[in-house]
Amino acid sequence: MASIRYNPNGQKGRISYNADIVSGIVVLSLQETEGIELVPSKSKGIKICFEKEGIFADVSVIAHYGYNVPELAYSIQQTVKQMVESMTKFKIAKIDVHVQSVVFPATPASAPAHTEENNEQEKIG
Repeated sequence: MASIRYNPNGQKGRISYNADIVSGIVVLSLQETEGIELVPSKSKGIKICFEKEGIFADVSVIAHYGYNVPELAYSIQQTVKQMVESMTKFKIAKIDVHVQSVVFPATPASAPAHTEENNEQEKIG
């Protein structure tokens, strides 16, 4: 588990962040994004890598039918960047968004073949 230390303005003491904290912030930002679901897995489809240039993130999601995929990806990138940078003071170097699949809405149950009106006609005839 990587632990990154942040010392703002050369003050005494330090603040430590690990990858789990940043992953949690990414999950929160994804939950605020409409039109997607998290990939159901242990890592929730999120990979975080701390580099000298900043944080590199790979995010895998499932899109809901009817949403524009490029707009969803851009929204995810902007939301994740804003939340991570505002909550940790780290810079995001790159966010790759992987749309794993599209979820279609459930179809409504089909109407029964025999309605009460049809049953009444069968009894009469």
